[in-house]
Amino acid sequence: MFKKLQTLKALLTAKKLGRFGDFAILKSDFFGAKVAPQIAAKLQPLEGYHPPIDVEKLSQYPLGTFGREYAEHMQAHHLQAITVSPEFEDVARRNVFALRYVVTHDIFHVLLGFDTTYAGEIGVLAFAAQQNYSYSLKISLQIAKWLYPLLAPQQTQMIFANVSKGEKLGKSADCLLSYRFEEYWQEPIDKLRKQLGL
Repeated sequence: MFKKLQTLKALLTAKKLGRFGDFAILKSDFFGAKVAPQIAAKLQPLEGYHPPIDVEKLSQYPLGTFGREYAEHMQAHHLQAITVSPEFEDVARRNVFALRYVVTHDIFHVLLGFDTTYAGEIGVLAFAAQQNYSYSLKISLQIAKWLYPLLAPQQTQMIFANVSKGEKLGKSADCLLSYRFEEYWQEPIDKLRKQLGL
């Protein structure tokens, strides 16, 4: 019980300070997010893997590269790359799924071609659910299908179109969650998409 209270306190502090990497892994630790067993096995080689992402540096890469596209996405939406504080390294190691899911979220937006509207977000969610990362994502998708049209009725048609597109891409691609994207920033984005089955 004391450990749970400590985790909750650290979770709230991380949110308050805008440390989104810390917040994501602590939230997963607190609620016990479950990864599908077959995905857990694929993620094992990524334990402890979360190299820093320098968005400013990536913005200097040539046009059309994966890194440049990612940097432009992050800058256009005033987003920060996910980092984990050294004091939470042990939590990150035991929550490979949570950390990798958060780190790749904006990468998926870029690779899949979904924006950050409700319609774009549900496209990414549909992709992840179709890839069978976690049963909780399938539940989240069902809730989002009902909730998002209420929150953004003008996007209803695009919401359902993106669900279909996300699911179709999820079926055609390999398990993207286990891919070391950070090693391919200099690749042309079109070449990378083709390589990944997108």
